[in-house]
Amino acid sequence: MTAGSIVLLRHGVTDWNDGGRFQGHADIPLNDAGREQAIAAGELLRGAGITRAVSSDLSRASETARLVTAGWGVGVEVDARLREVNVGSWAGMNIDDIGRDVPDFWPAIREGRDFRRSPTGESATEAGRRVALAVLDHAEAADDGEVLLVVGHGLSLRVAALLLMGLDYSHARLFGGLVNCHWMVLGPGEDHWRLLTYNAGAND
Repeated sequence: MTAGSIVLLRHGVTDWNDGGRFQGHADIPLNDAGREQAIAAGELLRGAGITRAVSSDLSRASETARLVTAGWGVGVEVDARLREVNVGSWAGMNIDDIGRDVPDFWPAIREGRDFRRSPTGESATEAGRRVALAVLDHAEAADDGEVLLVVGHGLSLRVAALLLMGLDYSHARLFGGLVNCHWMVLGPGEDHWRLLTYNAGAND
């Protein structure tokens, strides 16, 4: 059995998002704007036929999932494999400071080269593989044709989607970052999943 489509939704905004700070596995909650985003996303997705939902265990994602699905009669399963890239010692640091202190940071981003996010963190590809495997497990557990909602984090969801489409991290720069509380939709293909929708959300 395999889900008929997968909706990959990034969590709502947090204070650290607004401040340009790396979050990684730090458990930073939604702020009020993030909660409003999740409620708005839920209204837009209400008619999407979602019958199964799973979320990262970090509170910014799990609260987003609960707010999005409120009133749907759909329970939310939690899976720690859906967490964001682990940024290790960079957690809480400002991206501009990292760009200044790590000379290869911005060149690697521009050139599509993956790298470890801090000496104690993981690469985007490592995180993407972790998330992609989790997504596949949940998609395969779904009934045929079921619509699965996966609530997670911007970079790890984007890289996971690329891997599910048979691409790799080098293609990430061709896709804009997934906006807070925006989503993409994947559908099954013959060999790989196919991108049906990208960066849809309440501001569109």
